[in-house]
Amino acid sequence: MSEQTETATPAESTDTAGLLDRWDALRERESFSILGAIAFVIVFPMIFTNLPAYNGYMSLVELIYIWAIFAIGFDLLLGYTGLLSFGHAVFWGGSAYAAGLFSANIYGEPLLMVLVATVTAIVLALIIGVLSLRRGGIYFAILTLAFGQMMYFLALGPLGEITGGEDGFTGVTIEPLLGSIGLGREFAGILGTLLHDISYVLFAGFFVLAVAAAVRIVRSPYGAIFQAIAENEQRVRFLGLNVWRYKLVAFVLSGAFAGVAGGLHTIHAQYVAVGSLYWITSGDIVIITVLGGVGSIFGPVAGAMAFLYVENIVSGEIAFWLLVLGALFVTVVWLFPAGLWGIVDGIRSTVRGQLSGDDS
Repeated sequence: MSEQTETATPAESTDTAGLLDRWDALRERESFSILGAIAFVIVFPMIFTNLPAYNGYMSLVELIYIWAIFAIGFDLLLGYTGLLSFGHAVFWGGSAYAAGLFSANIYGEPLLMVLVATVTAIVLALIIGVLSLRRGGIYFAILTLAFGQMMYFLALGPLGEITGGEDGFTGVTIEPLLGSIGLGREFAGILGTLLHDISYVLFAGFFVLAVAAAVRIVRSPYGAIFQAIAENEQRVRFLGLNVWRYKLVAFVLSGAFAGVAGGLHTIHAQYVAVGSLYWITSGDIVIITVLGGVGSIFGPVAGAMAFLYVENIVSGEIAFWLLVLGALFVTVVWLFPAGLWGIVDGIRSTVRGQLSGDDS
């Protein structure tokens, strides 16, 4: 019996290793991440909004998707290209104002609002990127911060009659989707359980598209060069590649994600706060991305979930919620430098090591 067991063990180990290799190959496929995002937007609200203490928080679920899009785009710049921007609020707030002004003065169709917001953010990113990327390191970070604060004070003062100044822009009007589908229209039956209403489909759909776009970028030749720049910019330059151009592309792509998120936030809130341009918003997105884990697609999503949970739910229970958020951030950075998603990766690596341990 013992001889049979001993001869069977190597075969079982080989089978386990083969299964793990196939699983790793499956995880590397773009379709796996996209299907994971689709599964997430179906399952997450069913769990979150049905918890007794959080019933009715569907609006918060949609807000998580919006900030997650913002964070995914920011991580393309910070986590994959190694550029730290302290002025990303200019793309978030600038695109939000563009969407709001477009809805009030021209037409408030949601998809057109997002398009206008995205184009606005791309134009801003091109201008600021060309002016800021001539400098690197801390100088780049300070330049982006300066441009962000310039936009904030422009919206607060000289452009106050257009932006609403301290009161923010309150003239946002939201028309039916595609001119005929109200965002509040609910689905019936099983679709109602899974997809809730048109508004949820809009925000969840853009979230899935953002994940798909980010995966495609990261796994493209451009994405490989972004990561090479983050690891060793000098070596990339020695290869004859125009590093500045690739940095500008990464900056514009990151701004485009922020523009989509800003436009969606205007639709969600039906209001644009002048604080959306303030440096604290830029700080928030840095915290969200680092908290979740830089250099990963789903790390920023985890960071957005944790940050908004503390900001919107814990703050209702505890007056000093900022202290809780700070403690959470310090704990994660201190104990898990790879962020919240790094914990998931660590658990997965441990399980994989135990399953394949017989190979050693």
